[in-house]
Amino acid sequence: MEVKARSEMNPAFTWDLTPIFADGAAWKAAYAKAEEAVKALSDLPGTLSKSAEALAEGLNRITEASQQAERIYDYAFLMKSGDNGDPAAQEMEARAIGLLVQLETATAFVDPELLTIPEDTLNGWMEREDLRTYRHMVEDVSRRRAHTLDAQGERLLAMLGDVAQTPGNTFDLFESVDLKLPQVKGEAGETVQLTHGGFTVLRESRDARVRKEAFEAYFGAYADFINTLSSVYGGAVKLDCFNADARKFNDACEAALFGNNVPTSLYDTLVDTVHGGLDGMKAYLALRQKALGLDELHLYDLYSPIMEDVEFDMPYEKAKALVKEALKPLGEEYQMLLDRAFNERWIDVYENKGKSTGAFSMGVFGVHPYVMLNYTGKLDDAYTLAHELGHAMHSYFSDREQDYANHDYRIFVAEVASTVNEVLLTRHLLRTETDPKRRAYILNHFLEGFRTTVFRQTLFAEFERKSHALYQSGTPLTPQTLNAVFHDLNALYYEGAVIDDFMDVEWARIPHFYNAFYVYQYATGFSSAVTIADGILSSGDASHYLKFLTTGGSDYPIEELKIAGVDLTKPDALRHAMEAFRDTLEQFKATF
Repeated sequence: MEVKARSEMNPAFTWDLTPIFADGAAWKAAYAKAEEAVKALSDLPGTLSKSAEALAEGLNRITEASQQAERIYDYAFLMKSGDNGDPAAQEMEARAIGLLVQLETATAFVDPELLTIPEDTLNGWMEREDLRTYRHMVEDVSRRRAHTLDAQGERLLAMLGDVAQTPGNTFDLFESVDLKLPQVKGEAGETVQLTHGGFTVLRESRDARVRKEAFEAYFGAYADFINTLSSVYGGAVKLDCFNADARKFNDACEAALFGNNVPTSLYDTLVDTVHGGLDGMKAYLALRQKALGLDELHLYDLYSPIMEDVEFDMPYEKAKALVKEALKPLGEEYQMLLDRAFNERWIDVYENKGKSTGAFSMGVFGVHPYVMLNYTGKLDDAYTLAHELGHAMHSYFSDREQDYANHDYRIFVAEVASTVNEVLLTRHLLRTETDPKRRAYILNHFLEGFRTTVFRQTLFAEFERKSHALYQSGTPLTPQTLNAVFHDLNALYYEGAVIDDFMDVEWARIPHFYNAFYVYQYATGFSSAVTIADGILSSGDASHYLKFLTTGGSDYPIEELKIAGVDLTKPDALRHAMEAFRDTLEQFKATF
């Protein structure tokens, strides 16, 4: 079916952006006003530390300018996402990004100036009512005192900032531009040019030959440059460790987790708890081998679907009804908000020419969130709808209950609400679906969520911990060293599977490794969501979870999750996730 132009789409299935700005003219007028507000901030440096009154006035002006600039950007971004080929939208987004850069430049002085105020003095000021909204923000800045250098030291580290981007930028350019992938043979013996996207398709082939050759060719391309990639990644590790040492952290992991006020003990608890659940992964791999009829299971067999294609006719109207029904445990207000999302055109549903691929949700403070889909009528699309609405409702509740300074939740908890919705949808489908093949499909979908989001991401997290520890201990990060670390982790996490040597270089293609100690949050978020969703279903009480959704960025993420009944400083939620994995596996076994 031919994809329509944006102008040909039924408006009922496109988002309505007029609540943000009535039209382009209104956007331009707001842009001019926001630009003036940002420029006017130039008289603030040096004033914040003069008095509590001056601090309140300065932060209020910065907040107002930030809110204006953010809305300018949100509208432009959403306009361009609907049609990336629209020249007017392209220009709007470019101008909006430029405004945000101006804002960032104009406010770069804030944190350093706050740290010039004696701690006791600053704490006293923050007791004032007119500074109440900024207490958490200022507390977060103030706790960095022990890891902040003198002016000269901070200047030197800032000068290093651009250099520090080199490893990640080099990897991006290598992978997206310079890396030439080979050709392989498809299922019918045809020649197929390997691409990054095409690899994800070929690895799901039901033909073991195709899977093996795709993996060998794909990872072989990285292996051809393994000395270069080891040097590039080693450079990133060295920079992580240098910054940690310069800022007086014990190690790079502690430095990376400091931003969210997360103790490294949580990281270690995640790894230890997942290790305790590896017996379940071993059993799952054995079942996968049996289901695929293989004499031995290789890592290139992990992505081939266990179930034959199962038909789930899922037109959009049916998906809306399904998602609403699955999310009933979240209460009447949540249901009413879902109706608003569907009826007030918060959602851009179908693909059109120039539209961004994939799906996302964006909160617009003072308006409401927006959701982008590229709906095709499959069960996975219903899951995507539930997922993105989880993000949207997290934004809605936080924006409604928090002021602008505290509305934006952190990445650490960003995937919790979306995954809670997915788990509730899975549990609902399993309660209502009677067809054995469909039930097996749903169970396998859930198991794969555990495998890829909890087990696999924890493996990656452990690799990062080990690679940084090796460098800090004086061990050179050679290809042989890094490959051996990754090989041993694969052997540990995928016990019972054959670990082919060409899989040892997989670490070299993971872009997240250039944003160190980030991926563990996928595993903690998924585990938290499973625990929260199951708790809601067993108790019939979603009130604590709904309270969590209102917290935005008003506290540290670990403290916010405690409101929802999850304390990640203890292993309970992670253990529940492991138990849920085993229980799902037992149900899946029963379908064979």
